[in-house]
Amino acid sequence: MFVNRKRELEFLERKWRESKAQLIIIYGRRRVGKTMLLKEFLKGKKGVYFLATADSLLENTRRLSEKFVELTGREYFKDVNDIGKLLQYLAEEIREERICVIIDEFQYLMSLNPGILSVLQRAWDEHLKDTNVFLVLCGSSIGMMEKTMEYKSPLYGRRTGQWKVEPFDIRGIAEMFPDESMENLVKIYAVFGGIPYYLDLIRGLEPEEAIREKVLQKGEVLYEEPEFLLREELREPRVYKLILKGLSLGYESLGELMNYTRLDRGNISKYIETLERLDLVGYELPYGKRKRGRYYIKDNFFNFWFRFVYPNLNDLEIGLIDEVWTKIECDLNQYYGQMFERLVREMFKLKIMDFGQRSVSRWWHRDKEIDAVLELKDGLMFVEVKWKKLKRGEAESILEELKRKAEAFNAKEKRFLLIAKEIKGKTSEMLDLRDLEEIIRRR
Repeated sequence: MFVNRKRELEFLERKWRESKAQLIIIYGRRRVGKTMLLKEFLKGKKGVYFLATADSLLENTRRLSEKFVELTGREYFKDVNDIGKLLQYLAEEIREERICVIIDEFQYLMSLNPGILSVLQRAWDEHLKDTNVFLVLCGSSIGMMEKTMEYKSPLYGRRTGQWKVEPFDIRGIAEMFPDESMENLVKIYAVFGGIPYYLDLIRGLEPEEAIREKVLQKGEVLYEEPEFLLREELREPRVYKLILKGLSLGYESLGELMNYTRLDRGNISKYIETLERLDLVGYELPYGKRKRGRYYIKDNFFNFWFRFVYPNLNDLEIGLIDEVWTKIECDLNQYYGQMFERLVREMFKLKIMDFGQRSVSRWWHRDKEIDAVLELKDGLMFVEVKWKKLKRGEAESILEELKRKAEAFNAKEKRFLLIAKEIKGKTSEMLDLRDLEEIIRRR
């Protein structure tokens, strides 16, 4: 099911229409939907899709040559065992014809031959750049793919475009689950995030049913998914798991993480920087402040897994799913509430809910916290988020408390908004799930 990649396709089609050779870098974490995007783009175009593997370089070259035989009808490609020569001969065959060549999982070729970028550089400079080729290099190892774009890379200055494919936001999730209630969409977002592969795995299941059947069951893909991804991407997965476990337990400042992990400041800063680059960890500052920020697990599924699955792996290994589920169920509603707050802030940042905000931040000071502060052109908007069903009186009391907390701010104008699961007798300062569903499903 192909959904919600309009901007990515528009970018690729725009580059396709430009009458010159193109060298495009597409990258993003595993399972995010890069392959499906590229295959959708390739429809109706003359070209080849090639999936590199961790087999030998010779085997990859052989399979690529077969793809070029299919594309050109020239059997002599089968006798070529050098990727540079394959690209040279391809350039001679295609001349001015617009041809798309997609090399997926390109990081495998980089691992098998560290000099592959230099090979590509020579092929590009001497042959391909004067053709009408549309060459796409796509990869799932964010670190390795970013190396292709660095100043020291042989391909630096050759690429003509790049795009980092991101997980779906709530609109993409809603498009994948057109018949789900907004409450279930929030739960799906909270646990599985916007990774298309995960969402496809749980299609047809209730959120809690999906957790039990697809996450807690040994042998299922999602059971060990975070560990697999960390091993694939990082050299010291054990240290990164320790940091992520600390974050899941609520150790959110650098000092707290240093005490928990026993790592010194220099080392832990480097590890966290790597996790930030991989979009697994984020950092946020309270509104109006330049220090005393908090780290958090940015990837929703990693957040859920390290909070609920990782601490219970020993029990799950021996099949105690019911016992683990009983423990998880006690804290699940609180988790949904925390992730509902995150979702609301994300909707503000992406202007899915648009009040003309220039910035969106949390705010906290000692024992006080505001879920979202929106900086508007003429003042500030303060937002409280509750994963509860509220009566009119309860909602008004929450708004009054929010207004008291907002007294700490100087602003020309102050506006207030309460967002909850359900509110009976809403006023203009209140929204609930029905309103959010109308917003996200709006065409």
